[in-house]
Amino acid sequence: MARVLAPRFEIPACPPADVQRLRDVLGVSGAVAQVLVRRGLADPDGARAFLEGAEEHAPERFRGIADAVETILRHAERGDRITIHGDYDVDGVCSTAVLLRTLRGLGADVDYYLPDRASDGYGLSLATVRRLAARGTRLLVTVDCAITAVEEVAAARSLGMCVVVTDHHAPRADGELPSAPIVHPLLCGYPCAELCATAVAHKLAQAVIDAAGAAAGALDGGRHERLRRGLEEDLALVALATVADVMPLIGENRTLVRRGLRALAATNRPGLRALMAVSGVDPGRVDERSLGFALAPRVNAAGRLYRADAGLELILTDDPLRARDIARELDSANHERRAIELRIRVEAEAQIAALGPRPAYVLAGEGWHAGVIGIVASRLVESNRRPVVLIALDGDTGKGSGRSVEAFDLLSGLTACAGHLLRYGGHRAAAGLEIEAARVDDFATALGSYAGGVLHADDLVPVERVDAVVGGEELGMALAEELRTLAPFGRGNPGVSLMLADAAFQDPRPMGEGKHVRFTVESGGARARAVAFGTGGQLPVEVGAPAEATFKLEVNEWQGVSEPRLVLRHARASEAAALVVAEPQETPVLDDGELVLFALP
Repeated sequence: MARVLAPRFEIPACPPADVQRLRDVLGVSGAVAQVLVRRGLADPDGARAFLEGAEEHAPERFRGIADAVETILRHAERGDRITIHGDYDVDGVCSTAVLLRTLRGLGADVDYYLPDRASDGYGLSLATVRRLAARGTRLLVTVDCAITAVEEVAAARSLGMCVVVTDHHAPRADGELPSAPIVHPLLCGYPCAELCATAVAHKLAQAVIDAAGAAAGALDGGRHERLRRGLEEDLALVALATVADVMPLIGENRTLVRRGLRALAATNRPGLRALMAVSGVDPGRVDERSLGFALAPRVNAAGRLYRADAGLELILTDDPLRARDIARELDSANHERRAIELRIRVEAEAQIAALGPRPAYVLAGEGWHAGVIGIVASRLVESNRRPVVLIALDGDTGKGSGRSVEAFDLLSGLTACAGHLLRYGGHRAAAGLEIEAARVDDFATALGSYAGGVLHADDLVPVERVDAVVGGEELGMALAEELRTLAPFGRGNPGVSLMLADAAFQDPRPMGEGKHVRFTVESGGARARAVAFGTGGQLPVEVGAPAEATFKLEVNEWQGVSEPRLVLRHARASEAAALVVAEPQETPVLDDGELVLFALP
């Protein structure tokens, strides 16, 4: 059924003169000009740059990257064992693959280590450092981790290893950094401070290849060209990781994802082709939704439930038959993950119902899978508009994963409750923790008290930000195709919300076994086809009643036929006080692999 959440419409100012200027200079429609103006792109040059999506920066913009490059090439030339230490999520797997492929192409003696979520936990551990030293690693290169691993990096150096740290997570609260060359977009002053770890690895790989090519006799022309081509193909992995890690799709990230989608559409790599096939993704139509909803969950599933090595093997294999088998395994693991997620969500929602309204929820359960609770927390934040921390209890301790609403800094909340925790880390929107089981209730009380003092009633109300107010006659194929030029959509560049102020809904017909409804929208004498998801087959307002509504306009392709389609976002009767919201579809969520855990002082 539809959920009455009483969100509010927010329609930012949009000076008509700014809209007209963009129409005149760029030749865009009035609707797209409104979108650009309301998103802070009223200047024609800035708007043009956004539409072209060509922002890109040289690897040398990372302060200190030359030290990392020199260290890597020195060990590669000496034939020393180099180990890439990654992470178990999409970003960690893809960044590992990028550097592995590059260093193997240079002829380096290189292997990898991906931690196990259950036994190793997130990041670089002392036990892993000792194992790598014992098996002969001379250079340890971390990707997607270790910016907080001060003690672990020191231990590696004491055991005779050199270390290069590449990461994109927040450093320790005390500001102390590992004693090693560091490649980090924020800490190294890179112009795009919110690169994912795979993008960081890609920039480092580019710098290594360029430096090797410039060295006298280091690389012949053909080998250098093959490495550069491989790097271009690896943009498919950068795009996948950028979307999976929910990086803002603006600036250089927008460029990387657009280029990566083109690389993915044209790829001949068996693993990526098999992954698209098992996910039902047409390479000719791959987009950001394909990355976030179809491909990333399957790569993540291996690291959530088992080990992430399967995802890495899939990406690296040149054997189509092996790629097909691994892709099927990942698909099976993803189905298993969804079943586990559903069970935990039902149990967690029962706890919420028993607790009643709270400023923040801390929920705990025996037998909950630590690799899945982060996804469930995201779903519960969507439906309850409260910060949520889920804790998987295992005997006397538990591992927790939290997600937050926009107005609440979850990492600050955990810091305020640090006395109840064994370890914690993360950032504003997502965080992880470890806790003694006996302290869960005290932690729940403390976090609730802190959230209650920070959050206000308005912070918990969903806001529908309108990008353009349009008439029904505008909602055709021309506008649907023009809106595609604003893609890829995601964090920082959300899907476009179009508002009809004088809509009427007609001819409702249930679809999807009664879960959804298709109908006709009438506005300004025009008619358009529309669909609402998650409404229990019912219209959210009375048939024929005057309504205000927001929609996403998309090109719907079915059985070779393309047509414009409206997807309902929010609707209310014109005189009504509350909005009715269609149930959201499954959305990409922040992965536990993003969380930075470190020992408390």
